[in-house]
Amino acid sequence: MTNTHVLVIPYPAQGHVIPLMEVSRCFINNGLKVTFVNTEFAHKRVMSAWSETDGPSDLMHMVTIPDGMRPCDDGDDLGVLTRTMFQLMPAKLEELINDINENDEEKITCIVADSCMGWVGKVAQKTDIRLALFSPWSAGVVAIGMSIQKLIDDGVRNSRGKLLKKQMVQLSTSMPLIDPTTFVWASMGDPVIDQVFFDFLFLEGNEAAEIANHIICNSSMELEPGVFTLFPKMLPIGPLLAINKSSRQVGHFWNEDSTCLTWLDQQPVNSVIYVAFGSITIFNQAQFEELALGLIDTKRPFLWVVRRSTSGTMDYAYPSGFMDSIGTLGKIVNWAPQQEILNHPSVACFMSHCGWNSTMEGVSNGVPFMCWPYFADQFFNKTYICDVWKTGIGLNKDDVGIVTRGEIKSKVEQLLNNDTIKQNALNLQGKVRECLGAGNSSEKNLNNFIDWVKEGNVDACGNVACK
Repeated sequence: MTNTHVLVIPYPAQGHVIPLMEVSRCFINNGLKVTFVNTEFAHKRVMSAWSETDGPSDLMHMVTIPDGMRPCDDGDDLGVLTRTMFQLMPAKLEELINDINENDEEKITCIVADSCMGWVGKVAQKTDIRLALFSPWSAGVVAIGMSIQKLIDDGVRNSRGKLLKKQMVQLSTSMPLIDPTTFVWASMGDPVIDQVFFDFLFLEGNEAAEIANHIICNSSMELEPGVFTLFPKMLPIGPLLAINKSSRQVGHFWNEDSTCLTWLDQQPVNSVIYVAFGSITIFNQAQFEELALGLIDTKRPFLWVVRRSTSGTMDYAYPSGFMDSIGTLGKIVNWAPQQEILNHPSVACFMSHCGWNSTMEGVSNGVPFMCWPYFADQFFNKTYICDVWKTGIGLNKDDVGIVTRGEIKSKVEQLLNNDTIKQNALNLQGKVRECLGAGNSSEKNLNNFIDWVKEGNVDACGNVACK
């Protein structure tokens, strides 16, 4: 018996690769065969951080296609990468699909593409293969993208995505109010990159969403009920972390430092501030120093992830005497096993950039948030955390754009002394986990989606399809 063969392709950034690796695990656990397509740059990073015990199964094959970047280009420059990939990757992906379907007995019958890779829709149509999208963002952010025409009709933005009037936006009465200046394509900090994201991620993504049969989301009905009611094509199947909880998370671009788990074991229950800002956030030196001194001023144990550059060097300098002053109070690592950390009883709160993966991991473990968004969808996620779910508080910048040490100390005390927020976080954890139970929304959606994928491998007579 042949396995249904799915091709999975993420946007080449860690926050996109990881959840699609988690989705792929769900697929292979249900008997699907997966060809996982990374760019060459992303593939090298993933495989260098992948231990032998975490390697792909017999049902998952890791392959690469070039992204069009030159050797002298910065692979972490998302603006250049997003614009460049459209020039080469569609042809290379089509070549890969044709090669597989000519030489592999188990031909690709479905493509699951990152919703940020909307150009894949044209490849799916050209190769006559069914398409589903996966959202690495909240369903709410995808809904904003799918509502661009409504925003234009309402006079909020023009057809190029430019802001015409400053007013809060609400797509439906069951969704939160949104500040249009924080839309993903308006919050990158560079007008050129903003335009690239609008043109290539959202306009192209909308075209793909129109032809896709389904859009699966790392979310749950409990978290975003208004969105899933408004856009029934979106299927919440998460949180993925909770589905694959027994497995170590894979797809990281850096090696995890597990020594911090031993350090956490030595800390009191509900005492540690976990500080991590994902794979892209950049601080200037003044902000970095203020954060360091703010953590010291809290006089609480902290675990801080300070990511080094790809060359392994430090991009920042610690304040004078800082490393000596923290003693056993703090632990600093380059990259961390976040899934295990957030599940550790010593962790009291999560100071986060509010990326969607981190948001889902915090929610799945009932951890309160201190929200410090950096760009893109993170501002919208903060709205969910602080205003809708009420499971965290935000850190505010001063008049010169700095989150001061005093603000950090004050908000830590405020959060850790707020029993309501703690209880809200635990209540939400229970609700999202319930969605994964047998017969409940996320579990049912995932099973129905996998059934749909498998149906594409069988023709009307019950024979294995040739495409």
